Amino acid sequence: MRTETAAAAGFVTCLLRAAGGVGEEQLQRFQECLQETLREHYRHHWFPLQPSKGSGYRCVRINHKMDPLIGKAAAMIGLSHERLFQLLPSELTLWVDPFEVSYRIGEDGSICVLYESPWRHHCQSSGA
Repeated sequence: MRTETAAAAGFVTCLLRAAGGVGEEQLQRFQECLQETLREHYRHHWFPLQPSKGSGYRCVRINHKMDPLIGKAAAMIGLSHERLFQLLPSELTLWVDPFEVSYRIGEDGSICVLYESPWRHHCQSSGA
């Protein structure tokens, strides 16, 4: 779970960094807070033997409304929801699943894979 949550938190942090206006130290703290927030939130909803189980619960979503997990991490570093809306895409979907992290920007955007574990196909094909 650490690798997947690190990939997700790193991606959101990169979006903030690209938008500008947030200092590097604050970005680093945001990334750490978001990673920890995701790990805590997913603690009882992480099923490596059934990676798609709980996928909806683990979906991070901004759709003209801020995802509460991103909002919580931002609040921990003093970044307001209003500022987040200025910096992040208005529509972002981030799927954080065992062995894979993917995202889509916009409702009609393509799904892109951020992280895929080499174990993903091995575990699925072996029935593990």
